[in-house]
Amino acid sequence: MNANTLTERYVHEVVRRIPTDQRDDVADELRATIADTVEARRAEDPASAEREVLIEMGDPIRLAARYADRPLSLIGPEFYPAYIRLLKVLLSAVLPVVAAASVVIDVLDGGDIASALAGGIGAVLTVGAQMFAWLTLVFVVVERSRTLERSVYGPGAWTPDDLSDLPETGRQDAAAYASAAWNSLLLALIVWQHVFKPYQADGDGIPVLDPALWSGWIWPILAGLAGVVTFELVRAAVHRWTVPLAVGYAVAEALFALPLAWVLYQRMFFNPDFLTTVNGGWTVPDSLYTIAILGVLAVSAIDAVKRFREALS
Repeated sequence: MNANTLTERYVHEVVRRIPTDQRDDVADELRATIADTVEARRAEDPASAEREVLIEMGDPIRLAARYADRPLSLIGPEFYPAYIRLLKVLLSAVLPVVAAASVVIDVLDGGDIASALAGGIGAVLTVGAQMFAWLTLVFVVVERSRTLERSVYGPGAWTPDDLSDLPETGRQDAAAYASAAWNSLLLALIVWQHVFKPYQADGDGIPVLDPALWSGWIWPILAGLAGVVTFELVRAAVHRWTVPLAVGYAVAEALFALPLAWVLYQRMFFNPDFLTTVNGGWTVPDSLYTIAILGVLAVSAIDAVKRFREALS
């Protein structure tokens, strides 16, 4: 069977939502059921027959819930798929934009970077909670108002056109290995410049980064980088992001990015002796530190959001 047929995409949508130990059996059962049903119809156009069979089988989210014996009772199986899809859009696309806008506005208004970051974190928590609460309330009300069912989510609303393409495993694996290699190199460079002191001045080696970092802040940064590398390699080994892996990756990114942002904010990043030797005491402008802080936080946040979107897609 072709790797990207409607059947394979449908099976993928179902099995990724059920326990791992059930996936192979359920996938084989679904493929056999769909193939037998299509064959029994003896249609002149097998592709059209396949499409009709999938429509009759219904939304893969509901089918996965039945296989996993997971009741969807708060909102109900009719509305739950639409609820999950809309919640994913709000939390993965809208919420990061709101948080970034909050930080940028605070900075443009003359606030310091610490207050801007605090405002951004507050916006994420407050707006995220509001999105979740209000969206859930709306769908609960709709679920309880059965007279609205046909107008909001009538029978047969799901179609195979809603199926996502299967992930390109080879390309995604290569991207994961490349990311792991890059972060490993970054980790190695941080350690190398401290141990070997590559810059020479009057015969003495000088580390590029502030040696005082090794008394505290460098360790969570290195631990975060090591965590990012580990989760990228695990993802490549299992060929997909899962929610637990995405959570672990997000924690590792936070462990790396937040201390690094604080170090940049405190102007503790570069070794003062290195700056003095290289350029006669020239200091890095505050604007560059601000840009670096926003860049580090933005890139880490975007990477974490991408992992969650891949895990939930």
